[in-house]
Amino acid sequence: MLQNKIEIISRNRIEDHRGWFLKVITGTENHLSPTLGEFYVTVAQPNQSKGGHYHPIAKEWFTLLKGSCVLELIDIETKEYISLELNENQPQTIFVPNNIAHNFKNNSASEFILLAYSDILYNPTDTLVYPF
Repeated sequence: MLQNKIEIISRNRIEDHRGWFLKVITGTENHLSPTLGEFYVTVAQPNQSKGGHYHPIAKEWFTLLKGSCVLELIDIETKEYISLELNENQPQTIFVPNNIAHNFKNNSASEFILLAYSDILYNPTDTLVYPF
């Protein structure tokens, strides 16, 4: 079951008059590799999507930092589909294992900013397009 393959980790956003602070990867998450992978940021404008692929090898953790979006997930083996509403006011880190297609749809009037961590360095042969 797809819901049992992913992991949703609630995060605590701390705010004061200076701004806000959010721990995204603490090192205590399940499925972390003992070697460092890579962090990256992606931004999507309103009504745009990012992703639309899956990885046969890489596992990823995603945290929406600004805005809102719908995360669509499809198990490429069983074709099971779920969608998750993400927004900056309820920070969560979503663990997505390999072979789970993922797509982020910006459903707001402003851009979204997404921070991601992959447990391996980028390899173009490990990113396969998946139609959403």
